[in-house]
Amino acid sequence: MRAIEVTAYGDSAVMEPVERGQPEPGPGEVRVAVEAAGVNFADIMQRRGHYHGGPEAPFVPGLEVAGTVDAVGEGVGREVGERVVTMVDEGGYAEYAIADAAGLLPVPEGLSMTEAAGYPVQFLTAHNCLHGWGELEAGESVLIHAAAGGVGTAAVQLAREAGAEVFGTASTAKKLERVVELGCDHPINYEQDDFVAAVEAETDHGVDMVLDGVGGETTARSLEALSHFGRMVVYGAASGMPGRLQTDDVLFGNYQIVGYHLGRALQLRPMEVLAAVPELSEMLESGDLVVQFDRAFDLSDAAAAHEYIESRRSIGKVVVEP
Repeated sequence: MRAIEVTAYGDSAVMEPVERGQPEPGPGEVRVAVEAAGVNFADIMQRRGHYHGGPEAPFVPGLEVAGTVDAVGEGVGREVGERVVTMVDEGGYAEYAIADAAGLLPVPEGLSMTEAAGYPVQFLTAHNCLHGWGELEAGESVLIHAAAGGVGTAAVQLAREAGAEVFGTASTAKKLERVVELGCDHPINYEQDDFVAAVEAETDHGVDMVLDGVGGETTARSLEALSHFGRMVVYGAASGMPGRLQTDDVLFGNYQIVGYHLGRALQLRPMEVLAAVPELSEMLESGDLVVQFDRAFDLSDAAAAHEYIESRRSIGKVVVEP
């Protein structure tokens, strides 16, 4: 089968098309004939060797796939030919991938496979950060960093549906136009404006919640945008640098800092993570939520897909298709 292999840690040049043997599902597993694989910033961090607990090179990247069940392992009550979307430990950038049968999700009615590949990681992360971990309530305010990204576009829509006042940061006017269309009340161009000052101009107490997948200086500065007793959910470090906080800042602000990692949460508390699936599926099928699809690349052009995201040109979801 065709696959993309990360031969060593580094820039996109370390990604090479290879031929590998077709994998076989073990007990409790299925083989998925991949029609589309989501490209996530976590894939880029793994390729760079900066992802905590990530695979050692060489490996086939890719954490989410959409396709059809092609073969089933022992003890699996699934049918060959089922349309599914799922998250995998690795191996998504290939014609076939092995997945845990317990983690298979149905493709919401009306979604193409390309759209479905942009559903689980982004929308589960956004929903869990806002609701399961962040406990967002109607009438509260939330600042969403990288609001034009995959998780960001999902979070803006979910916050809008929850009745929250939404602040969102992005780097260009084009991105902010899309964010506003999705329901952002206060778009902030962080290349031109200080997001803390922008929040202070619209509220006299700060926001109730911050969603931070950026890290670096953004994490520390986000405390300045929080109201007293506010909370921040940290789910990534797209800047390439972890956020650093002073405990006395957290102490005197009475802030709550909550961490969220989708993969680890799925391992330890799968029922809590997947509890959002019925609601998300219903909202995607009704059109209340829409996967913000940007662009599909051929599997052989996976390196170009990474470069596209790293250049910060993407708005919404990028996928590769075998």
